[in-house]
Amino acid sequence: MTTASPHAHGVHFGRTDVQNVGMGVGIVMMLVGVLGFIPGITQQYGELRFLGPDSHAMFLNLFQVSMLLNIVQLVIGAAGWAMSRSGTGSRNFLMGFGALYAVLSIYGLSVGANSAANFLSLSMLDGWTLLVLGIVMIAAGWILSRHLADERS
Repeated sequence: MTTASPHAHGVHFGRTDVQNVGMGVGIVMMLVGVLGFIPGITQQYGELRFLGPDSHAMFLNLFQVSMLLNIVQLVIGAAGWAMSRSGTGSRNFLMGFGALYAVLSIYGLSVGANSAANFLSLSMLDGWTLLVLGIVMIAAGWILSRHLADERS
């Protein structure tokens, strides 16, 4: 007989912490994707282009966005929300899409904001933000899912 509480290993309301974080990140990314299409929240909305460095619309007047980047954020968010149904899915989402964000960041920073190769319209701030977000997602996926193997035993 164990004395472990139902909240052991970060289990709350039948969901693990990694599932809650995966769902939270997914919801935030979907929200960012939707808000990127709303004039006022996205400044210079008339400058919003489908892709490329010619899109000069600014989400929250900080981050350069394009329609493609908003769609990518929506898809990533929906994937996170759907994959958060299980601990393993949440871990895979956080680590996999965290790695994707890190790769997109490195790509965006290396090609430069004004390059024709900058198909997602990533500014310097976008690149650094994606890098930090990617690292945090990978770390959260790894740290919060270390106990998943213990629970399957």
